[in-house]
Amino acid sequence: MKSMQQWFSDYAISHQNPTNQTIHYICVPAIFFSIIGLIMSIPSSFLIEKTGINNPIIINWSVLILVPILIFYLRLSVKVFIQMLLFSAVCIVGNYYISLNINLLLFSIVLFIIAWIGQFYGHKLEGKKPSFLKDLQFLLIGPAWVFKKIFS
Repeated sequence: MKSMQQWFSDYAISHQNPTNQTIHYICVPAIFFSIIGLIMSIPSSFLIEKTGINNPIIINWSVLILVPILIFYLRLSVKVFIQMLLFSAVCIVGNYYISLNINLLLFSIVLFIIAWIGQFYGHKLEGKKPSFLKDLQFLLIGPAWVFKKIFS
């Protein structure tokens, strides 16, 4: 398994253009947020029935799906794991509150499409293909790379 630094170095190869980087700072978290929203849109009645817990922030499909994703981050770096755990929690709570006011599924689909358009535009400016076309694990590295760049 690659180290976090190896992943970041490989990811950075196709993210040199400052405009592409700025687009990524906005669009990568937006894509992650929208995916959490899409997953939270799946009815959780099965999970509620099996656990007996009727709290949509704690019991929803995104929490279940995030467990192996967060384990991936933990295997690479405790710091990245904590950052992604906190960001995941913000995404879950944020999507929950959005769902109280508007259709979460529709909101998430629109955000997902707009953010991906931004991503592909950034890569067009960059002149390089997105990293995930080489290895799908880069879809998980992208958010961690963004937080590293923003907070360093």
